Amino acid sequence: MSTEKSSYFDYPSLLKHASEQPGIYKMLDDNMDVLYIGKAKNLKKRLASYFRQQGLPIKTEVMVAKVRAIETVITNTESEALILEQNLIKTLKPQYNILLRDDKSYPFIYLSHKDRFPRLALHRGSKKPLWRFFGPYPSAGAARETLGILQKIFKVRQCEDSFFRNRSRPCLQYQINRCKAPCVNLVNEEEYGKDVQDSVRFLEGKSQKIIFDLIDKMDAAAEALEFEQAALFRDQVNFLRQTQEGQITSAQQGDVDALGIAWEPTGCCIIVLFVRQGRVLGTRQFHPDFKLETTREAALLSFLANFYIRNANSRDFPSKIVIPCPVEGQEVLEVTLREVSNKAVTLCHQVRGDRVRWLELADKNAIHALASWQADRKNVYQKFLLLQQVLTLSALPERIECFDISHTMGEGTVASCVVFDHQGAVKSDYRRFNIRDITPGDDYAAIGQAVERRYARLLIGEGKVPDIILIDGGIGQLNKAMESLENLQLTSVTVVGVGKGKSRKPGMETLLDGVTGKEYVLEPTSPALHLVQQVRDEAHRFAITGHRQRREGKRKKSTLEDIPGVGAKRRSALLKYFGGLQAIFQATVTELCKVNGINQALAQEIHDQLHR
Repeated sequence: MSTEKSSYFDYPSLLKHASEQPGIYKMLDDNMDVLYIGKAKNLKKRLASYFRQQGLPIKTEVMVAKVRAIETVITNTESEALILEQNLIKTLKPQYNILLRDDKSYPFIYLSHKDRFPRLALHRGSKKPLWRFFGPYPSAGAARETLGILQKIFKVRQCEDSFFRNRSRPCLQYQINRCKAPCVNLVNEEEYGKDVQDSVRFLEGKSQKIIFDLIDKMDAAAEALEFEQAALFRDQVNFLRQTQEGQITSAQQGDVDALGIAWEPTGCCIIVLFVRQGRVLGTRQFHPDFKLETTREAALLSFLANFYIRNANSRDFPSKIVIPCPVEGQEVLEVTLREVSNKAVTLCHQVRGDRVRWLELADKNAIHALASWQADRKNVYQKFLLLQQVLTLSALPERIECFDISHTMGEGTVASCVVFDHQGAVKSDYRRFNIRDITPGDDYAAIGQAVERRYARLLIGEGKVPDIILIDGGIGQLNKAMESLENLQLTSVTVVGVGKGKSRKPGMETLLDGVTGKEYVLEPTSPALHLVQQVRDEAHRFAITGHRQRREGKRKKSTLEDIPGVGAKRRSALLKYFGGLQAIFQATVTELCKVNGINQALAQEIHDQLHR
């Protein structure tokens, strides 16, 4: 879950870091009251649609003007987002969900079970006594999705009665294997009745029992050498299993809190996923400011004690609390929780089935929320202030650029340059440099070339001058970068080397001033050091990605591409004439001359290049 809050609503920052995964979003006003809850297949695109310059309905414009924060919850699928959205709307009753949504009743799926060949269909409104109803569903889309699944697996008819009674031959649904054509008696009542019974069991949530029955039928058909029928049962089993995997938010019954934690030296986020009666009702996000805890387990233990025991009188305790890892003193904590809640509360981390999925969902939200929190403008701004103090700079730095090198034993050397400002990463200003004309593996020369190429354009008035340049490496890389900057007469920029320190452990990095040679050793908990680590790690990631792309591209490159005078058309002509690269290798100069566009001189050049 992510949150953006200010006296005004900074939607560009929110959209910049929004997830593109499915989920729900809650729009909040000045008092942090929920204005509106919605769901989206792509959260980033959906949220962006509210802040376009024109084309919004008036009611939507009025609501958006009141928004001061938006919270998001990531789900695994859009279907989960839909169910979660409806659960939250029922609980929170946001005013704009009432104003902006229609007041239709919830849809049901009905079965006309008194008919000779019953029908399944969607229904709204009053319930008729001759029908059996399943639901309600949160939307017509969810009900239709379920009907589509039933049609694929069990092939029970869904057509109108008037259409059914007047058929003289099977319709298209039969042709595409979505119906057994009871309208023209291509299936007997007994077989059709079994399909209807399985459909009912599926709608009642008994799909696991259906799977076991289908497996028995599959085995029986195989033993009877009816392999085609056995294959049909196999396909039904596979489809049911796939369907079960997506039903995380409305699965087994039970009250559970699932905790997800994202822990880094730069910060921590804990997500509590609340599941009641098998339904995911929502999440809460916490960014605890741990002073002493230095491990993920210690942070989790501290949070559990504070969250559940400190506010025990107002806490809704579940029967199980699912945690991502074991914690020290777990048995003592369980006993304490039972005392303050007057009910059996169990802590567990080794879980199966739906609880595993809930735990994964909580972890996924925690990772995303921590990334958003780290990118928060106010948080980054504070780190810039502290870095200014550490480096004793006269002015607040506004732009940091960092360089890193990546290669494999000298092959495919790539340098990266990433940019951060007070709002976080400025990815549009990132650059990569393919390093050439140096001794393979010479990181010093690679850094020097990258720095020179990056800032040479400043001489012609292009680009921006950074306030701080970070060089990932030791004194050698730092000196080479300083040399390149001096050649460009760019000596007003603060240049800092980021070394691994004596212990060479993460969190123990040292900073080295390129001008004075002064070394700064910061505390592992220093936000200024966290900023440097974040920028350095991003430069490292960007360099590695570029190097892998260059290396793979080189290895996939055709040998013919390196031959002067052989362009795309001539390569195509050669390959078409000889049928492949191996035949070209075996060809003589005379044979090469037979290809259109290849003269004697070029044929000789091709032959020589291929046989060096």
